[in-house]
Amino acid sequence: MNQSGSQEQMSQLRENVKNTVGWQRISALLDEGSFQEIDAYAKSGEGPAEAVAGYGTVEGRPVCVFSQNGSIAGGAMSKAQASKIKKTFRLALKIGCPVVGIYDSIGARLKEGADMLAACGEILLDVNNLSGVVPQISLVLGPCVGTEAMVAAGADVVVMSPKGELTVSTSGEDGSPATAEKQGVCHIAAESEEEAIGTVRRLLSMLPSNNLAASPLEEELAPGANESDTGLCGAVKSVCDGGSFLELSPHFGAGAVTGFARIGGTATGFIGLSGVLDADSCTKAARFLRFCDSFSVPVVTFVDAEKFSELKDASKLSSAYSEATTAKITVITGSACGPVYIATAGRGANADYTFAWPDAVISAVAPETAVALLWHDRLKGSDDPVNDRKKLIDEYRRTKADAFSAAADGMIEDIVEPENTRDKLIACLDMLASKRVSTLPKKHADIQL
Repeated sequence: MNQSGSQEQMSQLRENVKNTVGWQRISALLDEGSFQEIDAYAKSGEGPAEAVAGYGTVEGRPVCVFSQNGSIAGGAMSKAQASKIKKTFRLALKIGCPVVGIYDSIGARLKEGADMLAACGEILLDVNNLSGVVPQISLVLGPCVGTEAMVAAGADVVVMSPKGELTVSTSGEDGSPATAEKQGVCHIAAESEEEAIGTVRRLLSMLPSNNLAASPLEEELAPGANESDTGLCGAVKSVCDGGSFLELSPHFGAGAVTGFARIGGTATGFIGLSGVLDADSCTKAARFLRFCDSFSVPVVTFVDAEKFSELKDASKLSSAYSEATTAKITVITGSACGPVYIATAGRGANADYTFAWPDAVISAVAPETAVALLWHDRLKGSDDPVNDRKKLIDEYRRTKADAFSAAADGMIEDIVEPENTRDKLIACLDMLASKRVSTLPKKHADIQL
């Protein structure tokens, strides 16, 4: 074939790629007309590579992106595709911008054998090297199995559409969005592909471009909670700018609420801890806190928790709070006693500012334990020890474990009425905006996992 014929064939291949689902998904994600493709003419065998890759903008901010092209050979991973993905990751590292991976692939091209093993290993290495340097988001819109699932799960946030499959099993077993949510691997399961893409755009608007950049600011909006919002999720929404709260992992770790929102226009991470904090709840809160800390996103924690279910889980969460140097504000809305207070609100948690609502219960030990240890003599000779014990517990809450006693002992900085919480938080965030911390030289802490 002459040069003219070859050029014509390549041009036709490129035009065909522009009509594929991979290209269309990138176009839906990025600002109109902003996409610049890399390795546009890369081939896999006689056809185009099974992924589209490049960079563009989301709301004017740079983003690197690749999209596996399920309409070309099922999106099967080849050496050519792996090369494009590696270039995308490394470009994101060079220019310091988020990277979004859109996954839709039936797996690897098995005939490429050892070459594919090496390529997938290098991609996993890139994911690890970028972790904590630039935000990584995986958008799973089709099959994502085997090693590719490990790559996708290594991102900071995983968003799935109803057709998404995410599992290490190459058969696709147990890969549904619902299963991935329960396992804590999928952070957001959208109801449609369009919603999933829109969610990623929304998420990118609240994250800094890299670990040296500031979080983006927007105009302040009035809070958006309503009467149907209850518990700590409702408390979070009551202080956030209207409609800005984006919850992560709502079906994993019921004792913890995590998500991003704006407060006074400032993008902030929110954690709500309630009830008994089990393994999943501690894992969920600890990982989210470490994510925020990586990019210096301030974190507000609402606490109304009874206890930890296991020592290992308590240690994990305590380590995450102690190590994090980003701005940390704790609001005690209910109970924060003993280990819960120490791990999330006290000096050991390295909190910058802690305040409580007037009805909060704050104590070195749970009131029930304190009564059993300290006031057991007051139950001697009682005709109704069960009810009398309840009365003593209530008395201890009101007189020894109340917010005012905690403030007098220096356990909290202030007491604030619930309706004034938002104003207090905005003032604290303004004060902590310039926070700088120098830490001891080390690679990382040995956190419980």
